[in-house]
Amino acid sequence: MPDIDDYFSADGPLARAVPGFSVRPQQLEMARAIAQAMTHQEVLVAEAGTGTGKTFAYLVPALASGGKVIVSTGTKTLQDQLFQRDLPLVREALGMPVTIALLKGRSNYLCLQHLERARTDGRLESRADVAYLEAIGRYARTSPSGDRAGLAEVPEDASVWGLVTSTRESCLGNECPHYKDCFVMKARKDALEADVVVVNHHLFFADVMLRDEGVAELLPSCNTVILDEAHQLPETASTFFGERFATAQVVDLARDTRMEAAAHAKDFPELTEAARGADKAARDLRLCMANDNGRMSSDEARRKPGFGVAVDTLLGALAHLSALLETQAERSEGLQRCAERAMELQAALERWHRALDQDAIYWVEVFATSLQLNATPLSVGSIFRKQVTGHARAWILTSATLSVRGDFGHYLAELGLDGAQTACWDSPFDYDHQALLYVPEGLPDPNTEGYTQAVVDAALPLIEASGGRAFCLFTSLRAMRFAAEKLRAAFEFRGLPYPVLVQGDSGKTELLSRFRALGNAVLVGSQSFWEGVDVRGPTLSLVVIDRLPFAPPDDPVLQARIDRIREAGGNPFMEYQLPQAVITLKQGAGRLIRDETDTGVLMICDPRLVGKPYGRRIWQSLPPMRRTRVRDDAVAFLAGAAAPVS
Repeated sequence: MPDIDDYFSADGPLARAVPGFSVRPQQLEMARAIAQAMTHQEVLVAEAGTGTGKTFAYLVPALASGGKVIVSTGTKTLQDQLFQRDLPLVREALGMPVTIALLKGRSNYLCLQHLERARTDGRLESRADVAYLEAIGRYARTSPSGDRAGLAEVPEDASVWGLVTSTRESCLGNECPHYKDCFVMKARKDALEADVVVVNHHLFFADVMLRDEGVAELLPSCNTVILDEAHQLPETASTFFGERFATAQVVDLARDTRMEAAAHAKDFPELTEAARGADKAARDLRLCMANDNGRMSSDEARRKPGFGVAVDTLLGALAHLSALLETQAERSEGLQRCAERAMELQAALERWHRALDQDAIYWVEVFATSLQLNATPLSVGSIFRKQVTGHARAWILTSATLSVRGDFGHYLAELGLDGAQTACWDSPFDYDHQALLYVPEGLPDPNTEGYTQAVVDAALPLIEASGGRAFCLFTSLRAMRFAAEKLRAAFEFRGLPYPVLVQGDSGKTELLSRFRALGNAVLVGSQSFWEGVDVRGPTLSLVVIDRLPFAPPDDPVLQARIDRIREAGGNPFMEYQLPQAVITLKQGAGRLIRDETDTGVLMICDPRLVGKPYGRRIWQSLPPMRRTRVRDDAVAFLAGAAAPVS
């Protein structure tokens, strides 16, 4: 591999190709460490503070290595950014003829078979869906990739997407009449032939477990796996290393069975009736939870009146449907796939109902119109470690938030990576001059009634001092909605012209675009805006965080892991809950300073930050900002926040 220093030098290829490029010692050191890990096929866990330039720090050695590289990111948005902007820029700067490919999960690509069926079936829910379907049809004829992201005129949450994309269960594979033109197959072929492939964590882990989305074919020939936004990995791995059964899967199966029966088994009405029975049984299981929403343990769910009977009824309905489908499966490839899906769903529901795995957490999540039964591993460490040590290759895990005061112990233990190489580079930003940490005095305990109102009251003077230009981040949707309502009322009462944008009112991308365009808005958000959001310049000068982001104590997965640590003689709070909260808080705090000219105030309202012994450990993990508890100091700092720091 050529000398990494040459690429990052003041007169090197990056400096010539990238406007505003400057030599950052942290970026160069990180690139060196990654290059070494790639050369020696090591596991490197690397934390790089905001502004380090970690994307270039891993892309340059990745392209220079000459081997096949998989880069996995936290979101599809970051995935698109890497593929469309960062990778082409570095490739051109270095003058390297490497090929790159983008690979997403199959639900992101149009399915020509399902599109044809949706157009002939004609069962659409609204006039909007009719228009959307026409737009999708036009797009399918002209798009080289079939990627949903290329059709902005159809909203991401439009129900019609479910009719024109496939799932692992509903794909006809090489029996499909459109197989040669399949967008999913083309994306996989491009990925197999490319030197650098960009995926996202959900696709990566789903495929590691299911061997279905194309990544499994890539791994054997891959020399390096780079996992960016790696702080998300423990949660993502927990999701995919477990098992899920959703009533929505049964509803979809029933719909597909009825459509296949209408086309290929009209003389066998019992099949349509069995599909209707399974559909009703799935919906009845959700209805037995009444108005409950959220998560609960399986024990709590089983105590609900009628839950056990509803599960047994659904099992019986799936068994009946599966038996009938088996008798008709030879009539069409579609019926054969429906038969396989019915058997898989029946088996998954039986496994959950019997709950035989002692190392799994069984729990239920209830949504507005569906219900999901989950079996999550108590620990993903041993499973993840098998993936990492299974073949000789380099693994690079990087993020701005992996450690607690430079200690990676919690993170390494979660992923079973004890003994991995670790490295930490602080942000090059001058936080001492660019930012102020403000913890207001006089706020009540976060668990008291009226706390969110107190947060709003404390934040108002700072929002006014900053001229809007604020993110208000909350740890729960209920608090977020309450605060948004109170802020709107307060702005109207005081005659303040600050638009209030609220998570959920429109898509995340649209909200951020409006926030940047307005220049004086207050964005009120919850989990979606704690990370992966980049607003630079004076448009954002204040970030308000309502409380320390400890996970809800009644979460069934958290409670089971706490019990396991306690049974082993450990301290769940210090070993698990506190490190998790620190990493999450660092993500939220990281929204404030995104550029070397940014200035602003980070307001953390939770009095535990200064009143509890563990508070010191938390704020020492944050960037080295000046600190104050005096409101006038924060107001004065904001008065000059629009001007660049001298």
